[in-house]
Amino acid sequence: MMKKILQGIFLSALSIGRLFSQENVQAKEGRLDFTANIQNNHLWRGLIITDKPVVMGNLSYALDAEKKWKVGIWGASALADDKDNTHYKEINYYVQYSDGRFYIGLWDLYNSRNINTAVAADDIFSYSQRRTTHIIDLRTNYTFGPSFPINIEADIMLYGGANAGEVILEPDGSYKKNRYSTYIQASYPVIKDQKVNLDAFVGAGFALNDNTFLYGNGKNSFDIVNVGLKAGKVIKISDHYSLPVAMMAMWNPSNKYARIQLAATVF
Repeated sequence: MMKKILQGIFLSALSIGRLFSQENVQAKEGRLDFTANIQNNHLWRGLIITDKPVVMGNLSYALDAEKKWKVGIWGASALADDKDNTHYKEINYYVQYSDGRFYIGLWDLYNSRNINTAVAADDIFSYSQRRTTHIIDLRTNYTFGPSFPINIEADIMLYGGANAGEVILEPDGSYKKNRYSTYIQASYPVIKDQKVNLDAFVGAGFALNDNTFLYGNGKNSFDIVNVGLKAGKVIKISDHYSLPVAMMAMWNPSNKYARIQLAATVF
């Protein structure tokens, strides 16, 4: 009797599994989506955000049927403490528009690692002009036509960033100005439409409202901060699943360091 009951439970579970599998295959592609990445570190505009392995997630919702307008939440967390005993955790909110060749987005960045509470607020809901840790970041990039497929990126920090040194104070501690640190980058597909594709890039930084900027060594008003190569390919795991992977080599001539990054988009 018990054997028959167990067999019945097993067959029922198998039938339900098949039913859900059929539903998943037949499910329509909606406007809500999310992805996940795993990387051995987090490098951003020539900066080393963390040297520890990182898990990243991106949840987005398309506002239009063509999916050109999206809102979303991007987040990441390191899997271990850095050598200074701080732990990298970040949560960002964004709205963006993309038509394939042109992109513009407004991002709200919040990195909670190693906040200096003497100059910045560790409250995620604080948007004080003088003390907010949030950074309002305007991002743009444009890819030229097939005959000249160079991509130009330009990003400006519009507001906040007290913990990143973006806010300049008066001697009495009152707000004086923001630096408006700016990052520009040009990238070019050296090899494309092959098993392994390769891009080369060079990025520079400067401030619109100060003599120094976030991405450099704090000595120059303009500097090359990000030079590198990025290779990518897709590994076929099964008939229904492929794994996009990438390797990047990055050098920051201003800060005089280099890193290798390995990354995989899990789904």
